[in-house]
Amino acid sequence: MKKPKISIITVIKNNKDYIEKNILSVKNQKYRNFEHIIIDGESTDGSKEIIHKYKSDISHFISEKDNGIYDAMNKGINLVTGDIIGILNSDDYYYEDALNIVKSYFEKNQNLDFLFGTVIKHKLMHGFYPKKIFRTFGFYTSHSVGFFIKTLSQKKLGQYNTKYKYSADYDLFYRMIVKFKMKGDHTTKKEILGYFRPDGISSKLKYIDYLNENTQIRLDNGQNKIIVWLIHYLRLLKRIFRVIKESNK
Repeated sequence: MKKPKISIITVIKNNKDYIEKNILSVKNQKYRNFEHIIIDGESTDGSKEIIHKYKSDISHFISEKDNGIYDAMNKGINLVTGDIIGILNSDDYYYEDALNIVKSYFEKNQNLDFLFGTVIKHKLMHGFYPKKIFRTFGFYTSHSVGFFIKTLSQKKLGQYNTKYKYSADYDLFYRMIVKFKMKGDHTTKKEILGYFRPDGISSKLKYIDYLNENTQIRLDNGQNKIIVWLIHYLRLLKRIFRVIKESNK
């Protein structure tokens, strides 16, 4: 894969404060073989007007109702014409050398299915620890900003399962790593792809909703029920103790 085309999918709904920086971070990439696909859930706050300012830099733009963030991502996947897919949510942005770093990994390893890049997310997020996927969501850097997958590999996996409201990316990763045993890599600690804004969509979730769905995903994918529920209650207890500790400070 020489000079692969990289397809960046951005999903947005009412995020006028951050979308311009997002678009500019893609537009100003040093590596030029890319397309930017933006899927908007009928924003009403002025986001669409900002996007239209950069219409010559955007390959595809759709603004229509959707059934949530993962449904919107699936719409983006259907429009992809590139060799590699990246997700960049509207809160977040790339550093200017991000796509150069990504393409270098796929060029030097033809068997590579996916890549997790180093990301700034309240702290430096680095590395990829696939064995942790059986017990925790925190085995990788980030979905938005940090995750890239070969388009052919995405087609083998299928799309994001919209049954899951909060963590369909975790389900995708579980299938990718455990069921399909796809080959992944991660960038070095110094190869930072961009910035993931920590007070974005994911920060607004209730922990119990997040935990319940993560548990259901592991059950749906055939993990041992006893182990899954043991992990569930251990994580819940850990969370309760943390809340108590913080309230006593």
